[in-house]
Amino acid sequence: MIEILRKRRSIRRYQAKAIDSQALEVMKEALLRSPSSRGINPWAFIFVDQKELLLQLSRAKEQGAQFIKDAALAVVVCADETKSDVWVEDCSIAAIVAQLAAESLGLGSCWSQIRERAHSKEKSAEKYIQELLHLPGNLRVLSIIAIGIPAESKAPIAKEQLDYTKIQYNRY
Repeated sequence: MIEILRKRRSIRRYQAKAIDSQALEVMKEALLRSPSSRGINPWAFIFVDQKELLLQLSRAKEQGAQFIKDAALAVVVCADETKSDVWVEDCSIAAIVAQLAAESLGLGSCWSQIRERAHSKEKSAEKYIQELLHLPGNLRVLSIIAIGIPAESKAPIAKEQLDYTKIQYNRY
């Protein structure tokens, strides 16, 4: 696991190739194995691989989503907010599980925050996606994880660059 964490970087450039079906099945299984508070599993995942929808998702907010259009897959991470008061945390855990699973499969990924972001002055990014994907009213959207075959390579962050002042023992 530590090797996956060491290698994982946000990848925003992807090759124009599809993800093989076996890798997609592993991604689905990984997401459905994501832990959640009290095992409620309030999350839902929309797998988007249609080019036109990927393009539209890349326009969900003014910046920070453009790379989605070139991904082979976008996983829209949602949850039924009526099932859990900690749906944001549960979805955040699932989102990182998706990114670590993608890395383990040799795929690149990048998170795009949707909740609390604007699509335009009139509409939130979340509302834009709810309308675009015809989501039921009880489903909230946390983020989109873009996944694909990397078209860029980033060196791991060196251990010496980690900020160990963020770690305290016993008390702050």
